Amino acid sequence: MSRTDYTYKNESNAFICGKCGSGVFAAQSGTLNRNHCPECLWSRHVDLRTGDRMSVCRGMMEPIGIWVKGDGEWSLIHRCVKCGFIRANRIAGDDSHEELLKLAVKPAAMPPLPVNTGRGEEISYKHSGGAK
Repeated sequence: MSRTDYTYKNESNAFICGKCGSGVFAAQSGTLNRNHCPECLWSRHVDLRTGDRMSVCRGMMEPIGIWVKGDGEWSLIHRCVKCGFIRANRIAGDDSHEELLKLAVKPAAMPPLPVNTGRGEEISYKHSGGAK
C-alpha cells in the first residue's frame, strides 16, 4: 500500500485576518505558505499537511506558544479553536516582534507552581487561560 501524494501549493495570496481584520499580504521572508496574520499571529486551519490547503475545518487557530528548534529557528504553535488541531508554523520576517515576545515569555510570567521569593514567602499566580 502506498502513501497518498499531497500536492504542495506555493500560495501566499492576500487575505483579511479573521481575528483582527488586518490586510495580510505575501510574507517578506521566513515562510513559503503564508497562513497567519503578522499583526496578531492568529491563523486559519487550512492545511492537513503543511502547504496542501486541503483542510475543510477552516477554524481560527490561536497562537498558544513558541517552539525554538535545535537550529535556533522559531516557530509558532497554533491550536484550532474549532477542532483542537495543533500545528507548528514558521515565523515570517514581518511578524510582530512584540506579539512573538509576548508568547515567548508567557510561561515565565505564569509559572504553574508557587514561586519561593527566598524570604519565606510564596507567590502564586492564577491562570486566566487563552492567549491575550
